[in-house]
Amino acid sequence: MHSVRQIAQEIVAREGGYVNDPDDPGGATNFGVTIHTMRRLGLDLDRDGAVTARDVRKLSRDQAVGIFLEHYFDRPLIADLPQALQPSVFDMYVNAGGNAVKILQRLLVEMGYAVSVDGALGPQTLAAVRAAHRKSPDDLVDAYGIARRNYYFRLADRRVASRKYARTRAGGKGGWIKRAEEFISPRYHLTKQQFKQRTAQWG
Repeated sequence: MHSVRQIAQEIVAREGGYVNDPDDPGGATNFGVTIHTMRRLGLDLDRDGAVTARDVRKLSRDQAVGIFLEHYFDRPLIADLPQALQPSVFDMYVNAGGNAVKILQRLLVEMGYAVSVDGALGPQTLAAVRAAHRKSPDDLVDAYGIARRNYYFRLADRRVASRKYARTRAGGKGGWIKRAEEFISPRYHLTKQQFKQRTAQWG
């Protein structure tokens, strides 16, 4: 099992460097840290009195790792989840904020646990996820990864501009889907044909 810092470093590597895609609601982003996050944290790196895209460009890899550890792992209580589930939920929290927890909570509801879908890891959710993990640890990790993949598909179903993140121009799996499947056992990965069928409605 990798250390939490190693997981954060892998997330930073996966996110890549500076981008400012007009189709991405996150806006200017560097190593996965968005301009919105930097404004919320007051990270005016060039000290000009405003957090702009220039500050996002100045963000270092180590600073991004530190942000993720404090604000996307420690504060949301990802550390209180079963260890096997932490990497996928942590990675998704960086990618989608509280929606990462909502995906887990909806999964627990489907499994019969009484939890509120509020995006926060409180005592109720933590007790339920620990109980589910004790029953079937491997299945829970895969189920979360699959639910995460389905979340990405639904985003692309609803928003045409987001489809390029789920499917490449050549018709293969896009970054979102590959990212989700990194945390799913290979036997549950979509085949080329299954992926093509799932995305056929996009044209």
